[in-house]
Amino acid sequence: MPFGNIGIGGLLLILLIALIVFGPSKLPELGRAFGRTLSEFKSATRGLVGGEPEAGNQDGEEDAKDAKPSAAAPKS
Repeated sequence: MPFGNIGIGGLLLILLIALIVFGPSKLPELGRAFGRTLSEFKSATRGLVGGEPEAGNQDGEEDAKDAKPSAAAPKS
């Protein structure tokens, strides 16, 4: 089961509550937004696990391992 311990009855209850709260016209839009968010999360997770650089690191920031060491304080 993909949702852990939530069964069919629990999913139906969640959908019924969402239908009451948001209304039938808003549910498709919410479903699309949830699907896009889940898809972006999965692709970001795959990128991190696969060793690809993070998407937020493309603006010229250096990784800590690629940064040049700064001048150290002189030893006494």
